[in-house]
Amino acid sequence: MKRLTPSRVLMWLRKIVRNDQLILSVLALVVGALGGAGVILFREGMDLVRMVAYGDTNQPFHLYLKTLPWWWLLLMPALGGLAVGLFLDRVMPGGRPQGVADVMEASALRGGRLSGRAGFGAAVASAASLGFGASVGREGPAVHLCATIGAWIAGRLHLTRSLSRTLVGCGAAAAVAGSFNAPIAGALFANEVVVGHYALSSFAPIVIASVTGTVITRGYFGDFPSFQLFEHHITSVLEFPAFIGVGILCGLAAILLVRGTARVQGLMNHVPGPGWIRPGVAGLGVGFIAIWFPEVLGDGYSVTNATLHGFMPLTLMLVLVAAKMVATMLSLGGGFAGGVFSPSLVIGALLGGAVGNLAAWVLPEMASVTAAYSLVGMGAVAAATLGAPISTTLIVFELTGDYALTMAVMVAVVVASVLTQQILGHSFFTQQLELRGVDLHRGFEAALLRANTVRKVMSGEAPVVAPETSLPSLRDQLQSTPIGELFVVGADGRLLGTITLADLSDAAFDHGVDDLVRAIDVARLHPPRLCLDDHLERALNIMRDSHEEHIAVVADHKTERFIGCVHERDVMAAYNRALVLARREEHQ
Repeated sequence: MKRLTPSRVLMWLRKIVRNDQLILSVLALVVGALGGAGVILFREGMDLVRMVAYGDTNQPFHLYLKTLPWWWLLLMPALGGLAVGLFLDRVMPGGRPQGVADVMEASALRGGRLSGRAGFGAAVASAASLGFGASVGREGPAVHLCATIGAWIAGRLHLTRSLSRTLVGCGAAAAVAGSFNAPIAGALFANEVVVGHYALSSFAPIVIASVTGTVITRGYFGDFPSFQLFEHHITSVLEFPAFIGVGILCGLAAILLVRGTARVQGLMNHVPGPGWIRPGVAGLGVGFIAIWFPEVLGDGYSVTNATLHGFMPLTLMLVLVAAKMVATMLSLGGGFAGGVFSPSLVIGALLGGAVGNLAAWVLPEMASVTAAYSLVGMGAVAAATLGAPISTTLIVFELTGDYALTMAVMVAVVVASVLTQQILGHSFFTQQLELRGVDLHRGFEAALLRANTVRKVMSGEAPVVAPETSLPSLRDQLQSTPIGELFVVGADGRLLGTITLADLSDAAFDHGVDDLVRAIDVARLHPPRLCLDDHLERALNIMRDSHEEHIAVVADHKTERFIGCVHERDVMAAYNRALVLARREEHQ
């Protein structure tokens, strides 16, 4: 009897179904179900760690924290940070947490390939971070976990790059839909942020996974929204200028949050000692804030609900905006594992609620309830921070079912997103990637160039002359060399310069200076150069900036020992070959 392998399973499915789109729909159903289960397990794991760290309670979490002694609030985030830092150092690649940014990178540049060890390790680290009180989000880790499930299934079945990316999007959709009980928003988030397009071939499976993930989580948690809402209607269209103001404030808050997190991350890199202690140092800072404002601990869902119910006075909301923002910067910049979705919702709810209170004080008969302003603020900060205006707007719509309120959210979301894009130019996720030297805007084709090195295309047959070579010899060699360029190399093998016919200038035709001019006299000194392990994108960039068709290759930048040159035509030929192979694999 033949052993049942993933490849045979896929062949068996193709024999029965005889339609790849239907097979993808079946796989989307599986990924959605497993993704929903992943959300449940992650939430339960987070709650278990929280119960161990802080105790069990039926009260809202932020109110229960006020009953604990100050030293407990100070030490728990720090101890949790040390535990998380040590875990990341031992388990995770590079010793760093992973999240939505890594899913985006995998989808755009690696054909949907994600490490299973990193995916499940990140989920454990994130559950521990949230349980110990780090000010991070729970949705991002769920997206990463469920996307990893999709990538694992795609890898086991040896699917193409295109289908693998779709299954990764299916996992992300199931995670968002299951987290917010919002299947429409989950599907659009996956297309908007992870897959990056709305092609029907991927959209249909992603919708199936999103709905399936919602059904699974609803069956476990019940058909309840993530936030308990009461009255949230819009009183008058005259309030829309106020909603524009909310959008401006929320956009500025998002900019501060994104930039502040990057700044804290840079400062944490200078903390003495091993890298795994940095989350502990950040946790100590979060705990210090929590002594006075315990509301900053954790994902902040109870604080958001309290704000939506109008239980937060204006002064406390204003103070908590600053406190939560600093705690989130410390947590994410300090190396805790987790997302930014929940904190951005808390900050938006508090900021919007504060504006709502002021509006009610100025125009008591025309202002809507505070909850409406809080919901508008939630959508605006989240959209501007995540770079996902469509899906965040739809989350609010699915939570409320209110068209008028959704219009207000759209206004604030557009204002906040445009403001953030103009000033910052990127989202929280793309900033994380840029700090690691990854630019998604250059796309898959640029990744092919970065995946190939100069070593593969270098020509070792480059015309070389000594510094003392005479002018007549230079003329003869330039006329005979096919590339029209000579490389001046010293006796020690060091690259000194390059010579073209244009560099000879008048000396090219003046035989009266033949005995006076040597190669080193007419060479262009310190020419651009490449090393063997430089990628081809760098080679093309240097060619573009220097207007050179040929670039010298040296063994290393220290010795500058000349070993050959790279031709522009060879770089482009290597790129074309890699592109053809990748497209062929994508459609196999």
